[in-house]
Formats: sequence, structure tokens, C-alpha cells
Amino acid sequence: MPSPSPNAEAAGAPCPRVRRARPLLGTIVEIAAAANQSVDSLHSAIDAGFAAIERIHALMSCQEPGSELSRLNRNAGNQVQRVDAHTYRVLEAALCMARMSEGAFDPCAAPPRGETPAADSAGWRHIELVDGNGVRFARPLRLDLGGIAKGYAVDLAVRTLQELGIDQIAVNAGGDLRIAGPQSQSIQLRDPQTPTRLAHTVPLRNASIATSAAYYSRRLAQGREVSALIDSRTGAPYVGNISISVRAHECMTADALTKVVLFADAEIAERCLSACHAEAYVLNPGLGTRV
Repeated sequence: MPSPSPNAEAAGAPCPRVRRARPLLGTIVEIAAAANQSVDSLHSAIDAGFAAIERIHALMSCQEPGSELSRLNRNAGNQVQRVDAHTYRVLEAALCMARMSEGAFDPCAAPPRGETPAADSAGWRHIELVDGNGVRFARPLRLDLGGIAKGYAVDLAVRTLQELGIDQIAVNAGGDLRIAGPQSQSIQLRDPQTPTRLAHTVPLRNASIATSAAYYSRRLAQGREVSALIDSRTGAPYVGNISISVRAHECMTADALTKVVLFADAEIAERCLSACHAEAYVLNPGLGTRV
């Protein structure tokens, strides 16, 4: 996944600072923390942040057969299944974004058993949320929360560190990044055609940014190009060279909106961005950056 690059250390920061990374959520997650606390306390807070992210991974990973999401997909049917409050919250947000974007964001974009989507195929409209953290599928379908859960995990880690009194926080999960605290950071967005080159700078203070692009997941499969980004309207993988970054307050919102801006009609994308008080940065090789 694309990864905005925070500048090194914020100039003149007087507090102790700790920065660590772990492989989680199918990427590398980095947590940086600074506060007027001992280094041991900072390490303990970062441990708690990683534990929060591990919790979301255990609940919502499609690749883990023991995850709650995998259990939902295995038992897809008309019966109500009870889920963790975190899973319910992410599903609420995903369905809200699906409605607002008229399906450009769809947590059911991947069709069951590899089928090509049809006009009447199962999708987000066939998911019902029931009081008491209940979920019912009106038709068999396959949920994939990869387009939003990573941002939620970042938000949860930030909230966890804030509750432990950490003043300055940066959590970066492979391109889903949130900064919290009084200091601003300059975030460098990668050139989508040459991702080793930095193409645009975005200031970030008490806000999040997420990026969607195909350059790190694009590959050949059975003689054709594929990527991890799926257009919910067609079921086809996105293999273009455009990079979409969205700045919003919550990382979960920014994460989902990158797919809306990439796939929705311009009018729908603008409406969603406005409703979420967010802004998009579209990096198009040869055409520069459009905000």
C-alpha cells in the first residue's frame, strides 16, 4: 500500500519520544509517541496501541479463518449473528458510506466464489444491522472490511494512547495515517508512477490522511493485471496510475473516502467529501495534483 511519509522529528519537541513498528493488518504499522512521561511509560502506551490494532485485526481480517468476519461470512444467511461492538461500529460506518456514495464504496465488492457481479447480485443493501450488535444477511454474501477497518484500527490506537495521557501521537498503517497533538507534521505523498519519488506535501495537524493507489499491489495473475483495489460497480480490479489521498478528521473516514473519490462520479464524490468535511488530493501522472 502507498505510505505517506511523516517528516522526521517535529522540530524543538522537548518531550521524550518513542517510535516503534510491527507487521499488522497486512502491512507495517508504526506508532510514534511523545509526552512528558518516562520512556518506559511511552513504551507501555505504544504496547497498548498495538494491542488495540491487534484486536481489530483479530475481529475483521478476511484472511484469518478464526476472525469474527470470517465467521460471519461462513454463516451468511437470514439468521441474526451477534458481533463485537467494534465490528458493529465499522459495519455501521461502512453501510453509511455505501448509502452516501450510492454504492461506490461497497463492503461486499468482492463477489462470492469469484463470480462476476450482476445487476441483482448481493451487496451492501442486503445487510441489516439489528439492535444489540446484531447482523443479518438477507442474501448470502461475502463481507470484506479491508477498505475501512484499517482506518478504524488507526483511530482506535490513537484514542488508546490519548486515554493514557500521550500528548503527541502518530499512527501510520501502510498509508492510513493519523496525527494527534499540538504539533503539525508535513506529510509527503508518493508519485503514483514512481512511488520511490515524493510528489506533494500536505500539512497535517490533529487530522488523518489515507491513500489508495495500485502501485504496490498491482501484479499479473493469469495473464492480466490485477490489484487489491476493486471497483464495486464492475467487480474489476483497478490498475490505473492515479493516486487518491483524502484528509479528514478520522482515519476511518479518510480510508473509505479514497475509494469513493477513485470510483464514484465526480458529483457524488464531492458530495461525500463535503458531508464528511474532508478534502481529496488526486495525483495523476502528467497532470499534477488536483485538490
